[in-house]
Amino acid sequence: MSQQNQGNRWLIAIMGTVLQLVLGTVYAWSFFQKPIMAQFGWTNQQVMWIFSMAICFLGLAAAWGGMNLPKYGPKKLATLGVILYGAGYLIGSWAMTMKSLPIFYLGYGVVGGIGLGLGYVTPVATAAKWFPDKKGFITGMVVMGFGLGALIMSKIIAPAVMSMVDNQIIVSFVYIGVILLILGLPAALCMKNPPAGYVPAGFTPPVQSAASKSSEDAMTARSAILSGKFARMWLIFFFNITAGIMFIGLQSPMLQDILKTKNPTMDTAALAAAGATLIAISSLFNGIGRFFWGGTSDRIGRIQTFRLILGSQVIVFAALTMIGSPWLFGILVCYVLLCYGGGFGTMPSFVLDVFGARLMPVVYGTILTAWSAGGIVGPQIASFIRDRFPESAGTYTFTTGAIILALGVIFAFTLNNKPLAEKA
Repeated sequence: MSQQNQGNRWLIAIMGTVLQLVLGTVYAWSFFQKPIMAQFGWTNQQVMWIFSMAICFLGLAAAWGGMNLPKYGPKKLATLGVILYGAGYLIGSWAMTMKSLPIFYLGYGVVGGIGLGLGYVTPVATAAKWFPDKKGFITGMVVMGFGLGALIMSKIIAPAVMSMVDNQIIVSFVYIGVILLILGLPAALCMKNPPAGYVPAGFTPPVQSAASKSSEDAMTARSAILSGKFARMWLIFFFNITAGIMFIGLQSPMLQDILKTKNPTMDTAALAAAGATLIAISSLFNGIGRFFWGGTSDRIGRIQTFRLILGSQVIVFAALTMIGSPWLFGILVCYVLLCYGGGFGTMPSFVLDVFGARLMPVVYGTILTAWSAGGIVGPQIASFIRDRFPESAGTYTFTTGAIILALGVIFAFTLNNKPLAEKA
């Protein structure tokens, strides 16, 4: 491998991580949840649909992007993704000026969500091609950026902008949209595929039997996506996402409720600051989890990693039903986010192992529709419970999460790490 290619691949991995950092700011949505509700009188569910739609269209756009990545190339899709995501904030600002939820859903939810999906799938699939020798490590590193995005938004960008404009949420969305464009476009423009036939120095591709190689070459994207193995991989991904994203959308309000119960004298500013701190800390765990579990899967296997991720969370969710301490709540939420990120850090290399590099962009893009589904189901379950059963919201939410994760564990034990092309 030439020194230029060696430099290229690490530059692309780093800029891919920066791009994911920008896109991952969507995970700080709970920072805006209460201020938007308070200013416009909308309910938890009404405002949460903005976030749910963004995640839904993220997954759908990622599926389309994965299928069309070979046609358009990573630079074009990543650049379009950043532009649309930034535009989502600008349209969201206009929607608040008009006091229109439908425009908000269309702008931040649909337009911004499509931008997120096109931007998300591109650096993951591209970096994986440059690093066949470090699949779990490098995809974990790149998607780590997405997990850390909430930290950047909740503790740096949003507080600085809100302070600068005297807490005017409408104007804040304009500034934030412009900032994200300035940060994201240079990273998007760095995305490119490796040269044809590229193999890193010192890396020997695994030897496949002639029959297995022939079977893999003959496999189509359609047959891969319609396989039973794909369906079960989709389901374990969906269950992990659904449980974790319950917290991402509402972790700040949940913590504020616990703190208010413990100390009724806390004012709104102090509660909001505590919520922003939890968003920031948990986003660190979300990011680290992608890196940690992705690397772990290189050592113990992909499906073994998913079994640990899902199984350990069943215990954590059961414990959350009995927790009244803000500190313990925060610690357990951080662990949930560690595992939530771990699913995203492990799944790209799992797809690569099972379906091969040729089909990876299409199959991985399609499997991200589990994110679309989880992005609707998880937040809507949590917000429905908060609106309908405010006194028992925590118990009902955490019990539901434990059941969802237990289903994931069951499906995880029906899977193995073998490529689909191999007869097992």
